[in-house]
Parts: sequence; structure tokens; C-alpha cells
Amino acid sequence: MRGEFSLIERFLAAFPRARVPVGPGDDCAVLAPTRGALCVTTDAVVEDVHFTRKGFSPEDIGHKALAVNLSDLAAMGATPRWFLCALALPRGFPERELRGLARGMSALAREHRIALVGGNFTSARELSLTLTAAGELQQAALTRAGGRPGHLLYVSGTLGEARLGLIQLQSGQRRGPAILRQRRPIPRVALGSLASRFASAGMDLSDGLAQDLGHLCEASGVGAEVELAHLPLSPAVRAVLGPEGALAGGEDYELLLAIPPDRAGAFERACARAGERVTHVGRLTRGHRRVWRGLEGRPVAPPPGFDHFTRRRPVD
Repeated sequence: MRGEFSLIERFLAAFPRARVPVGPGDDCAVLAPTRGALCVTTDAVVEDVHFTRKGFSPEDIGHKALAVNLSDLAAMGATPRWFLCALALPRGFPERELRGLARGMSALAREHRIALVGGNFTSARELSLTLTAAGELQQAALTRAGGRPGHLLYVSGTLGEARLGLIQLQSGQRRGPAILRQRRPIPRVALGSLASRFASAGMDLSDGLAQDLGHLCEASGVGAEVELAHLPLSPAVRAVLGPEGALAGGEDYELLLAIPPDRAGAFERACARAGERVTHVGRLTRGHRRVWRGLEGRPVAPPPGFDHFTRRRPVD
């Protein structure tokens, strides 16, 4: 019978040895920060909420578990450094799937030079991965609270593809660009670091632009106007969901950024040089009203975003 420590050894084998004073195997990891302040985040991916084992490969699940945490670090402008992983495995979980989880996670960890420094294994009825990630700041943290009236709103990448991928998975499809965005989100770490030099506020888009913009506005004490005609959408998303449907699309893990007008030109040029796609979609306003203008310029009611306790998001 495989014991806990045998499972730990097999999982750790996929990762390079962490260059820290004390790493996996002790009661705590001991870290040695070298730059600025630390940013720390934690997030979980849970079976039948964020993935199913039928619709996702083990590599997909491992990738996604780390990606959602890296996206939080990106939103703060932090450079990823270390992470811990707590795995809850159903009894009899196949060893080949455990190795797959590790392969997917370790590949993304290598790409972003973030080291696994500890964690935990336990048994559970369903598979879940809870990660805690830490990054270092070279400048002040990019928070949700710095937006001011007149600051311009930008989003990275394209919106709605993860939601479209979810719909396609539910319909029985197994391949396609949108499904890949659902299975393997891309954390915008490089853009977050770049944006920290220009932006007044920012956050990642995990629950849909309609809901997440509300969080930024509340933290900053401002309102907003967004032009749906300006939303960056793929042809497939535009055809199936349309701009209003894309607003409700959770799990995009793109960045929402507020940029002072006098920095906007420099920000756009810096993004162009770095190959980072950003789109100006609106602006922050005085007061607390949020206005969403439809394709004909008239205000429309935005759809709700995802909420873990009021709406479910099964993927199969």
C-alpha cells in the first residue's frame, strides 16, 4: 500500500530542488527574500467546481492550480518566487495521475522560475489542490484601491474564451482554442510587472469583467464607464456569446488595469514593445455608478459574474 511519504516523494520528483535555506521535508520552509516586500496569495482548484477528471487531464489540473495563483501575483506586479502545494487526493488515486499533476504544475513553475518549497498531502472524497504562492515586489504593490476619476481602463488579451471553452466542454467537445483557455489559463506575469510602472490600480479577471470591475471601483471609491464595442473578443466568442456574454465569463485570468491619462501613451508603447496585447475599454468616473454602453451606445444591464456561493460552475 502506498503511504503518504511515498506519494510526496513521487510528486516532488517532478520539481527541481528549491534553492532556499530550508525546503520540502521540514515543518516549515525557510525563505530568504532578496528584493522588496513579499506578496502572498492562496487559491484552490476543486474537482467538479473548477475541473472534472473527465474533461481535464492531470497535467491540465496541475497547470491550472498554479496558474490561478500566478495570476494573483501578476495583478499585484510581483515577481513569483516560491509556492506551497496542499493536495487532497481520493483514496486509490492513480499514481500515473499524480505524476501528471506534478508534470503540469512543474512545467509552469519552471517557465516562471517559481520554486516549490513545501506543502501537504491528505485524503479526501474529491481531488483538490490548494496553493499558496509568494512573490517579491520591486516597486509598490499594484492594488485595487488606487484608481481615480478620469483614469483609463485597459484589459489584457481577449475576454470570454474560458467561458466559451466551458460551454464547449459541457456539450461534449474536447479540443479547441477556447477549451485550451479553460484548461490552461495563461497568467500575465510579465505584463503585471510592466504595468506596475504605469498603472494606478489593477486586478486579475477571475469572476468576469462585470463583477471584477465592481471590486476595483468599490476599493477605489469611483464609478466607471465601459464600451462593449471596445471589448477584445475572438471571432468565436463574438459569434457565440457576444460582448454581454463575455462580460460574465469567469476564469479569463486576464488583467484589468487603471492607467492615468498622462501615462497611457507610454504604457501602450511599452506593451507594444513587449508584445503584450492590451485594449482600452473605458474609464473611471466620479461617484459610484457603473455604466455599460452597448454596441449602439445605449446603457445595458451587465450580467452577474461568478460567485462560489450563489452560482455553480461545473465543467462536465
